[in-house]
Amino acid sequence: MADDDDGHFLRVRPDWLARRVEDILEPDLPIIDPHHHLWDFPEWRYLFVDLLADLQSGHNIRQTVFVQCFAMYRADGPRELRSLGETEFVNGVAAMSASGGYGDVRACAGIVGMVDLRLGKEAADVLSRHVAAGGGRFKGVRQIAAWDADERIRSASRAPPPDLFQRPEFRQGFSCLEAADLSFDVWAYHTQLDQVADLARAFPGTRIALDHVGGPIGIGRFAGRRDEVYADWCRAIDRIAACANIVVKLGGLAMRLGGFSFHRGAEPPPSEELAAAWRPYVDRCIQSFGPDRCMFESNFPVDKGSCSYAVLWNAFKRLAQGYTAAEKAALFSETARKAYRLPPH
Repeated sequence: MADDDDGHFLRVRPDWLARRVEDILEPDLPIIDPHHHLWDFPEWRYLFVDLLADLQSGHNIRQTVFVQCFAMYRADGPRELRSLGETEFVNGVAAMSASGGYGDVRACAGIVGMVDLRLGKEAADVLSRHVAAGGGRFKGVRQIAAWDADERIRSASRAPPPDLFQRPEFRQGFSCLEAADLSFDVWAYHTQLDQVADLARAFPGTRIALDHVGGPIGIGRFAGRRDEVYADWCRAIDRIAACANIVVKLGGLAMRLGGFSFHRGAEPPPSEELAAAWRPYVDRCIQSFGPDRCMFESNFPVDKGSCSYAVLWNAFKRLAQGYTAAEKAALFSETARKAYRLPPH
């Protein structure tokens, strides 16, 4: 894990984060966090106990959705089946949470795993194995597509090919998702959103969740070009919103990619500052998609390099001020519940 902008992720500094304490806004508002990770990497551990500490920050988190992050893969066996280890691991965490022994929250009620859809039709068998391993919690797949020729822009530990969504073998594997009633999470940059729209149009019966407001880039070759990037991003978001099978996650803007540099402050940013910086992106997504196709996400622990869980959700609640109770319910829980077919809780 890096200390500054030269790494893929921002360093989490608990002592620095602890210097910003805020009263929790609307503490009774039910929340489903549809995007977080769990991992145990050599320099960074974020496991169930760490997630619980964040979930108990004072916000009313009811359920969460785990999204793949190359964690706990099997050490041996066929390569295409090694990612089953991640699904098995997360389902075990979900079972712990479902016992009620760790509070009322149901962590990892939904699991988005990794299956290499470039397997083509053979992906169907691997998908069925994940469904079985997930114990009813496996809801979809994410295969990261975020790529740029500028190496400074990398935001994942494993670089994908530049043309993943265009590959015939990938699309053949993608075609297996609808029959299995599984969704697909897209992690791509704003420069790739036309490819996402093309994929969605080619498979209108497959549910797609666009992660991190479509990945507007603010670093590398895009540093200092925020207005230009925003204009390009807006045009792409409007085209994507025309695809009825896509929903969008509102978040991910606290990570290194966005180039906001909150982590460089002497003090952690207050929720008012975060909300002001993110408002153009969140407002445009809600305007284009409508509240019933938008959901706030934490993207923890990746976004934890810039702010705490409590402050993050306060920022989201500030961004949702002015919406009706029904619209807030969609933004904070119901869109996520429907997108990932989660049980009531």
